[in-house]
Amino acid sequence: MDRIDLFPRLARMVVIAVLGGFASIYVLAELPAPAPVLTAVAAFLVQVAYVLPGARPWWLLAMQTALGCLGVLGFGISVGMLGFVAGSLLLTAAWPAAVLIVAAAGVVSLSSDATITTLLIALVIYGLARMIELVDELFAARLELAMAAVAEERLQIAAELNAGVGQSLAVIGRLDPEKPEMLGEVLAVARQALADARAAAVDYRSLSLAPDTASARALLLAAGVEVEVRVGHTEPLGPTGALLAAALRDAVADAVRYGTARHCLIETSESEDSVRLRITHDAPRTATQAADALSEAQFRIVAAHGSLALDLAPDGRLTIDARVPKTPPARPVSAGTGSPVAGAPGGTGSGVGVAGRLSGGFRRLNLGRLSTVSDADSAYRLSVGLLVAVLVGFCVKALLQMTVETLVPGAACLAAIVFLQLRSVRGRHPWNLAAMAVLTYLPILAFGSGWSVVAGFLAGPLLLAFSPVAAWPMVVGVMGSVAGIGVSAGLAPAVIVNLTVSTLVTGLVMYGLGTLARLVKELQTARERLASAAVVQERLRTARDLHDLLGHSLAAILLKCELARRLAGRDPARARAELADVVEMAERAVADMRGVSGDGWELSLEVEAESARSVLAAAGIEVELDLSHDRLPPQVATVLSAVLREAVTNVLRHSSARRCVIKTTSDGLGVANDGAPAVKKKPGSGIGNLATRLAALDGRLTTRSDGGWFELRAVLDPARLTGDADRVGTVAGVELGHDRGEVVADGSRG
Repeated sequence: MDRIDLFPRLARMVVIAVLGGFASIYVLAELPAPAPVLTAVAAFLVQVAYVLPGARPWWLLAMQTALGCLGVLGFGISVGMLGFVAGSLLLTAAWPAAVLIVAAAGVVSLSSDATITTLLIALVIYGLARMIELVDELFAARLELAMAAVAEERLQIAAELNAGVGQSLAVIGRLDPEKPEMLGEVLAVARQALADARAAAVDYRSLSLAPDTASARALLLAAGVEVEVRVGHTEPLGPTGALLAAALRDAVADAVRYGTARHCLIETSESEDSVRLRITHDAPRTATQAADALSEAQFRIVAAHGSLALDLAPDGRLTIDARVPKTPPARPVSAGTGSPVAGAPGGTGSGVGVAGRLSGGFRRLNLGRLSTVSDADSAYRLSVGLLVAVLVGFCVKALLQMTVETLVPGAACLAAIVFLQLRSVRGRHPWNLAAMAVLTYLPILAFGSGWSVVAGFLAGPLLLAFSPVAAWPMVVGVMGSVAGIGVSAGLAPAVIVNLTVSTLVTGLVMYGLGTLARLVKELQTARERLASAAVVQERLRTARDLHDLLGHSLAAILLKCELARRLAGRDPARARAELADVVEMAERAVADMRGVSGDGWELSLEVEAESARSVLAAAGIEVELDLSHDRLPPQVATVLSAVLREAVTNVLRHSSARRCVIKTTSDGLGVANDGAPAVKKKPGSGIGNLATRLAALDGRLTTRSDGGWFELRAVLDPARLTGDADRVGTVAGVELGHDRGEVVADGSRG
């Protein structure tokens, strides 16, 4: 299971631990009296049930209120227990009533310290509940940005293909079989279209180093070179992969050009901000010759703020060391001109090179991110804001223990502690921990034993910074030091126990809020990473389909044109027949192109299934794909594709699925997944829209839940699912060639 899949469960465990810490204070304070202890335990259980996401019935809040009043007024438990009730009220529309609860706590206790404690507990309860909801929301929507990025990328791919290949196919489609004099122009256009399609496929494929690494290995082995490949980077790389792939191709071609190389090592690695490619071979070359062979690749990598260095060892082994940032600039420039690359290798002459066009896609993604992930940014700001509010509350509580003379220096020390606490949320900072330890113990010499209440601020960052095995002994040591300070100061045993347990509880609160803030930030980062990966995967899919579908169609068109030219002189009738076939093939090629890019109103169920499989597999969901239908009419394929999109969205948002089954049958499409929630939710607008569209085809949408599985089915008249002999029902001419019933997990084919 991927680590990100554990975030909701981890968030719940953190919340339960913090609430358990609060409850322990009241349990220890009331021992050995059984009634107050049972009341505190019951209040804890009710609070857990109310805070965790899900239905919050009024009777649960009423029960909590009754337990709070019974504990405080009936058994004399500390009024801080009313903070549980106030925190729960903050989660409801009746949140102003929380102010009355806190005020009532002040009236009952006649203590500012107890009132602040009640307010703090209320804020902690509210903060924990809101942050666990944020974690759940971000987790459920973690792939929404990826799906939006894929949709945007399809539009861009369609525009790129239409601008090059589409215009060429339009010229071919206007060919008049009765005018063979047009054949020369059509031949030239067909050659250009095939070249454009192949170049585009190379462009899209070069987002990943994996294909070029495999090609390099095959080329070296064919040349009799012993080759070793060590892969130390994570795919896909995006524009960085395009630049490194070009360097790899040039280096390997240079190594085998003279047939003298015997050994070659290709290795990759990555750091936080760059990817490194090293190629070492023993082909006898001079440094100048090697530099000339790699001059174009070196220029482009340097223009992308990277580096490419060559080192010729005394034994004749040449090492090429290339480093490229993970986010290179958008537009490369051509060597020697300082202008944007026009017709760069793998390009179409449109004025934008490989890395330029590919970086453009990622730049569009980053611009789109400003609006798409604003909710994630707000979630993180809210989580940090809640942490700040709780920290300030604890600081005020600590200041109440100080004299007027020590108030200003104490406030300065606490401000420094709050700053260090916020830094600890972003990772382990050893110097922060050292400074916090100093601020925890050194001021005791000036402020007295009352300063020991801030020891919990040290316990929290320790839990955040280290593994549980290392952190808990240190936390126990902090608690022991507080007990020791209390004993040396001559405090009463009950006070010492309270201070010691409060240190643990404060540490748990800091740890809980800090951990939840981290989870929110990590989920936000994961969304963006998945979106970038989805764009790359969509382009890699396009490269495969361009090669397998459109490339085949264009090659067949070119072959037919050549045949017609040869027949024009000796068999004009047959030549006209071949040209008529060319026109028909051009029409089908246009459909192929639209299917490859997802352009146009008509959607391909096969393309949508491929995309759905990739997105679900990226989420760690095993996909069983069984498309056993015949060729579908365009309208039916479009509606079923829309059903599939909505079903996949529901799987990602409303379940904790580990398996998903996508299957076509004689009467429609079914999508089933496990991990369905027990609580049924009201259908959204997407389901209603699909039902309306299916009704236009005399179909219907059905859902079924059974044993944790949820199934959505689009049911149509079997006659609707049958294409005709004239290929009217062709949708984009897509033939993906996948095996029926294949099982795909982790993004790879089974």
